[in-house]
Amino acid sequence: MEIQDILSRCDHTLLRTDCTAQEIRTLCDQGIRYGVASVCIPPAHVAGAKRYVGDKLRLCTVIGFPNGYATTRVKAFEADDAIRNGADEIDMVVNLGMVRDRARDEILDELRRVRMACGEKILKVIIECCLLTEEEKRMMCALVSEARADYIKTSTGFSTGGATFEDVELLRQCCDPAVKVKAAGGISSLEDAERFLELGADRLGTSRIVKIAMEQGL
Repeated sequence: MEIQDILSRCDHTLLRTDCTAQEIRTLCDQGIRYGVASVCIPPAHVAGAKRYVGDKLRLCTVIGFPNGYATTRVKAFEADDAIRNGADEIDMVVNLGMVRDRARDEILDELRRVRMACGEKILKVIIECCLLTEEEKRMMCALVSEARADYIKTSTGFSTGGATFEDVELLRQCCDPAVKVKAAGGISSLEDAERFLELGADRLGTSRIVKIAMEQGL
């Protein structure tokens, strides 16, 4: 697989808590240059990034991040606010306490309400695989599919682990075919990126692939 093909599936990501506006502009410049799927940035930077890039680049941001325990109403508001500021894609962290409680109805209600807030924009649901049992992952595949989210995402990258090949394979097998898979967290080589895509991931959340392209002088 050519590196350009991998780059086109990457959400070029900068979610460090102290990232500056200049760093976000640099990230956007890199995203445009290397043809990434989107840049994934903190909500507070979305409006400024939108003014900077216009329609040259898709903007992704995070909601209920990284812990997922904001109320449903707050998450829906965050999603609506981010879209009004120019976000094209929303990556929302599920309420992991609800998952542990097997609170299917409450989880589904939250997913549907955030889905409604997103309208036609892309919604990705982060389920933080490293904290879940296989049974919980399977349950989330069913609920994300029922809520008609666009993606299920493995990880925030801020917890105890990132994407694994086994998790991506499981999510792809268990979700409705209309739900795509995003692998995120710890993707640091072209070989790993290609393997995740081969196993069924449609997006990769990483900054490393652009850095590799830069190191190769592309």
